[in-house]
Formats: sequence, structure tokens, C-alpha cells
Amino acid sequence: MTSAADTPHEGFVVRPVERWRHGHVTREDDCIAEEVPVAMVYNGATFAVMMATPHDLDDFALGFSLSESLIDDPSQLLQLDQHALLEGIELAMRVSEDAPGAHIGRERERLLPGRSGCGICGTRELEQAIRQHPPVGAGRTLTRDALERAQRELHARQPMNEATGAVHAAAWATRDGEIALVREDVGRHNALDKLIGAMRRAGIDPENGLALVTSRASYEMVTKATSAGITVLAAISAPTALAIELARSAGITLVGFTRPGSHNVYAHPDRLLPVAGQELS
Repeated sequence: MTSAADTPHEGFVVRPVERWRHGHVTREDDCIAEEVPVAMVYNGATFAVMMATPHDLDDFALGFSLSESLIDDPSQLLQLDQHALLEGIELAMRVSEDAPGAHIGRERERLLPGRSGCGICGTRELEQAIRQHPPVGAGRTLTRDALERAQRELHARQPMNEATGAVHAAAWATRDGEIALVREDVGRHNALDKLIGAMRRAGIDPENGLALVTSRASYEMVTKATSAGITVLAAISAPTALAIELARSAGITLVGFTRPGSHNVYAHPDRLLPVAGQELS
């Protein structure tokens, strides 16, 4: 018989826990985020092993392939098979011969697993770590009220984090701040890759809204946003100095410390208007 503690849920499992509260001990079931090795395999060659939450893996495969420049277009991802193994999950992808991922050589494959908090673990060369993408497009303006609405709505759109308190979210919001897509993962980079994949599947224009992440805005997060053509990236926490420099050169509006009633804009503030129809002075 399978117990509740053994039953997988939407990205989390249930495990027994001993709680200590104000001098009293109780024994209860608790929701725990899943974190498993996920091998990214292209035409039979393993590119990386990522520690990820095993949910929305179709979106993860597509978004990772795009942000890592292993495919240039979703049409190049011809087939995706998920294999559940004893050690973890294998995402076996077949890509077209004209895709960069079809010819992974020793110079491209990673040496180390990608931890859930790391976006470039195992990269061999400095040139591979500091990747440059073409600048994003002009994008559209949006109001600061829309940014605040997105932040408020996202708080209620994270079921995995509500259950476990252990996962990040990446969301896409329309120009009026309505949350259209949310993807969650123990790794902030994975969550953004999942969102990018979901956006491409849904045919969403990355210049007509904003991406909001529940983490810091690291260099790798800005790199992935740039690769997807996202023009506005807002983070709940702080950016890094390198992320700011990349956002400036890539043309991305970078927002940090997004909170109710306040936020900081570190690059290209011209896309954020005080109110609808009002230009910045």
C-alpha cells in the first residue's frame, strides 16, 4: 500500500516532520519540494545535468534549449522523450541537423552538474560563461501600477511555494500587469527557462509585457531574458553589478527590489511610466 508520504504531488512530496513550537512537539506530514537530477540529452549526447523540480519538463526542455543556444528556433526541437531512471530523469531530445545542439562536442558539453542555484556550473571557458546575445527590441511601455499589480498577483499564483516554501517562480505579465503564465522550480534559472519555453509554446510576444522573478537578478537571469527577447525584467530581490551592465548593453529595463509601493530601476527606465499615458520627465 502507498502512504501519503510516498505519493508525489505537483512538484512536491509529503514527508513526516517533527515540529517544535513554544515548547511543544507535534508530528505531522509536511510538503517538501522535489529536487532531482535532470539530464539534458541532445541527439544522444549529454550536455548537462540540472538539479530541478520534475514539473513542466516540456517547457524546461524547450526554454533551456533556447537560452543555452542549443536550438535557434522551437521548430528545431523535433522530438522530446522523458525517461524516468533510478538516478533521475532524462530528457532525450532530437534536434534538427542545422541546430547547434546536434553537434555537441567536448568544447560545448559541461563538466559538472548544474546545481539548482547555478546557471553556468561546469562551463569550461570564460568565453562560454560570459555569453553575449544581440540586444532586445524596442519593446512597449508599461506603467508602474502594472508592475505592482503583477507583483501582487504573483503572490497568489505560486502553489508549489505556498505548499513548500522552497521554490522560485518566474512569471509573465501583460502590459496591464495581469499574470498570464507562471512556472516554478527549486532553481531560479530553471524557473525562468520553464517560463521561456511556455512563452514560446503560447506564441507570446516578449516585447509586450514583463517578466517577474522571485529571486535576485543575476547575470545569468538577464542573459536568459536577453536570449528570449524579453525587454522588461523585474526581480523581487537585488541585481548584481554584472547583471546591470548586461541589461544596459542589451537594452533591457531591469527592475529590482520589487515591493508593494516601491521598486528600483537599474537600466533603461524609459519603458516604465508613472501612470498610463504620462511620459517621464
